[in-house]
Amino acid sequence: MTDRKEFRDLADPEDARQAIASLDLTPDPEQVPLAEARGRVLAERIDAALDVPGFDRASMDGYAVRARDTFGADESDPASLELAGAVHAGEEPDVAVEEGHAVEISTGAVMPEGADAVVMVERTEESDDGETVLVRTAVAPGDHVMLAGADVAAGERALGPGTRLTAREIGLLSALGVESVPVGGKPTVGIVSTGDELVRPGEEVDSAAGQIYDVNSYTVATAVEEAGGEPKLYPHAGDDYDEMEAILREAADECDLVLSSGSTSASAVDVIYRVIEERGELLLHGVAVKPGKPMLIGRVGESAYVGLPGYPVSALTIFRTFVAPAVREAAGVPEPATATVEARMAAEERYGEGRMRMMPVGLVEDAGSDGPGDLLAYTTDKGSGATTSLVEADGVVEVPADTAYVAEGESVEVQLFSPEVRPPTALGVGEDDPALARLLDALERPRYLSVGSREGLRRLRDGVPDFAVTSGGSADDRGVEATELAAYDREWGLVVPAGNPEEVAGLVDLVDRDLRFVNRGSDSGLRTSLGNAVADLADDRGVSRHDLVESIDGFGLAAKAHESPARKVAGEQADAGLGLRATAEKLGLGFVPVGSETVRVLANPDRTEKSGVRELRRALDEELDAVLSELPGFGR
Repeated sequence: MTDRKEFRDLADPEDARQAIASLDLTPDPEQVPLAEARGRVLAERIDAALDVPGFDRASMDGYAVRARDTFGADESDPASLELAGAVHAGEEPDVAVEEGHAVEISTGAVMPEGADAVVMVERTEESDDGETVLVRTAVAPGDHVMLAGADVAAGERALGPGTRLTAREIGLLSALGVESVPVGGKPTVGIVSTGDELVRPGEEVDSAAGQIYDVNSYTVATAVEEAGGEPKLYPHAGDDYDEMEAILREAADECDLVLSSGSTSASAVDVIYRVIEERGELLLHGVAVKPGKPMLIGRVGESAYVGLPGYPVSALTIFRTFVAPAVREAAGVPEPATATVEARMAAEERYGEGRMRMMPVGLVEDAGSDGPGDLLAYTTDKGSGATTSLVEADGVVEVPADTAYVAEGESVEVQLFSPEVRPPTALGVGEDDPALARLLDALERPRYLSVGSREGLRRLRDGVPDFAVTSGGSADDRGVEATELAAYDREWGLVVPAGNPEEVAGLVDLVDRDLRFVNRGSDSGLRTSLGNAVADLADDRGVSRHDLVESIDGFGLAAKAHESPARKVAGEQADAGLGLRATAEKLGLGFVPVGSETVRVLANPDRTEKSGVRELRRALDEELDAVLSELPGFGR
């Protein structure tokens, strides 16, 4: 039996940053075509090899003249000059300007020999016969002329190393005739997800065997690209020493940095730390940070190596906090100015684990008196394994190890997961409901957290979301102030297999027969409706509600979403499940009606004029009836 590998003394987060900074990720510069250079960073100075413009040219339409021929000219006493021809842009002049003469010229055209100024056409008048032109203003040498090299002179420093190439710089390089440019290489980052349970998206996953889709490979690869690196995905490695070693060594030979996720904890099957110790150098194992304690830092051959945690949110958080800065530095990409924002905590958050905490938070705009108000940050931590936290969290707040709590209203700095992160136009919480899910499609950029009616009301009372959706009870019953935007009914009951083979007739069958049942979570309004119906049945029988609950096999087995119990029934894992008629018909299952409950959409009274809430109200007013008509058992 293999001994368990215990963590060494947990390193301070600053030590982890320094360890990663000590790893050389910088790739060699490369030459790329100008057409592919956007967003890249110049590796060396570029000097102009020619004048821009390369000739003296007219900066407006008019007449090329010898300036001294116009001295003293004005509206009352114009100078009369003989026309000697014309010069247009893109052609070589075939005429010269002699004393007392002028040449018609177009903007951008080469100045003809002898001319040293241009008179704008608006200050001239050409004779009817086209032989002469009257000049009604005096000009000085150089007026309305761009001299050769006036923009960029040959030999002049055009752009320096470290310049990020945008449309402006590409335009300048084009003007200089540059075909390709030397740029800093993008660090190649090999990504290896580990674990026997992983399956790549697109392949069949066997949930019964504990298989899950590989989230980290694509999540981390995208984060690498955002930081300026070039991700390279490798086949996922199982928890086998030889397989792990082969993949890591291949990645180390081909990449500047290797990232693995998973297999970094103290489990006996986790073998990466042994590969690093035997084939390279292990600099650090274990950091006093949550999430991400089991982080590994080291080298494999000439390549740097960082082992990320296995849970997606933890992996992304640790990458964003510790690894992304090193990738950006190696790529010559500065941290975006919008990578951090200031916000106020929406509610108090207590903490006391003695480790620096990278606290995932979502963002929502409060309502101001004349438009958007302050940004509020609310915690979204569902546990390290919750994949939905990837889209519910906008960034992290770094909480020092010695902090006991973060107070409501306290100013915090939010490190965004991406510069493109924007707060939702409307944040909703509460009951999982198919009608609401369809209505939200009509909103620009909403975010909805299915936390159940009870939790939704609690958060609405605390003033965090813009709106909450509840069922199975009233907001007034819980002392929550809210503005009702809409209300509708949905039919609920017991979802059973197609054809109802057990001939379930109602709740009495769950109580009196040996049937397997799947319930909803305790925060669900649907479960509240069930609880009320069970209480009524208990009253009819003259027994306690507790006695009836105890007699229902699976009453305490809580499933997450409104379809979850029905899917358990469809998978032959239960004889009946709590659900909606609409769900049963959607999945081709049977349905035993028990009752109807009211769904309420409740707005935060302080945010009814927020644009996202107004948009929600419009969708409810204009589209709700059509949505309800498409869902069996729904109506007003």
